[in-house]
Amino acid sequence: MFKKIVICAILCGLAATAYAQKVEIIMATLAPADSAWFKVMENMGAEWKKISGGNVTLSIRAGGVVGDDPDCVRRLRLGSLQAAALTSAGLGDIDQGVACLQIPMMFDSYEELDYVRDRIGPKLEKRIEDKGFVLLNWGDAGWVRFFSTKQVTKLDDLRKLRLFTWAGDPVEEDLWKTAGFHVVPLAATDIVQQLETHGIDAVPTTALYAETTDLYKLANYMCDVKWAPFVGATIVTKAAWEKIPAAQRGLMLAAARKSGDAAKSDIRAQDTRALATMAAGQPGRRASKLTITTLDAAALADWRKQTEAVYPKMKGKMVPADLFDEVQRLRDEYRVQHPAKTPEKVDTKSDPQGKGAAKGKGK
Repeated sequence: MFKKIVICAILCGLAATAYAQKVEIIMATLAPADSAWFKVMENMGAEWKKISGGNVTLSIRAGGVVGDDPDCVRRLRLGSLQAAALTSAGLGDIDQGVACLQIPMMFDSYEELDYVRDRIGPKLEKRIEDKGFVLLNWGDAGWVRFFSTKQVTKLDDLRKLRLFTWAGDPVEEDLWKTAGFHVVPLAATDIVQQLETHGIDAVPTTALYAETTDLYKLANYMCDVKWAPFVGATIVTKAAWEKIPAAQRGLMLAAARKSGDAAKSDIRAQDTRALATMAAGQPGRRASKLTITTLDAAALADWRKQTEAVYPKMKGKMVPADLFDEVQRLRDEYRVQHPAKTPEKVDTKSDPQGKGAAKGKGK
């Protein structure tokens, strides 16, 4: 009986120790430490600490200090990172399927994106889980538009420029080249330096990122074509996630989803505000003022026609064919249900220059 009591006490002690195990999750992100995206991660970390009674801590490495997205994915696989807030470039290194949410000129509005993502999201999350990661929340950072050192009104103008593309994606690089573009594959952390040294002339990115990083002061023209929503997600390795007691994981996942959802509207509004702020510029600093080029209907239609002509080459190469078809079907389904919805435009009420701050019109 005495031996049984001792053994039971030892087992109870081991169980208590396991339950109280401290888990540090190191998370990396390209987002600067003072950005809206960083605050989402901070809020999530605070909730996790509360739920776990202080046993789970989230340490955030912001501003790309550990590298860009492909670097983060490599570190996740090696175990030196446990989590990351990734753009579609990094997520694509884990599973190609996420590219279905960033098909160029597939979506005209956030409503279309939300409708499609809500329905296809579980399938994408399962694909990512099968690769060894848990998706904590989805996010987006505004519309990808083209920022450049020279004015762009048509795709042929863009073809004359040296265009940034993410290094490490030969399929996307080849598609750009096939379409006649001069692309320069780089790490995202090298963009500003390459703009300063004239290694690149154009960058597809969001207004909020351009403002946050001061990128627009070097590439001070923007073509107001909504190329694609800049989609991302926060993920954690299953190995790290499963160190957390199962009873807490559901609560922590719910907290992560809530944190992401709460920030969605705010980040989208900030992206619109960033356009007006950059267009207003800074007094006495001409190069700091963004010139926004708004296209007329004919020019926009030409962009769409040329872009959609590349869809057959994207399908099955850059985007899995079944997911490409499902996204297109769901988008069309939304448009049938909401025929009155019109594409979003720059908020002219908050735009000091008016008319989308357009300095040039597409012809």
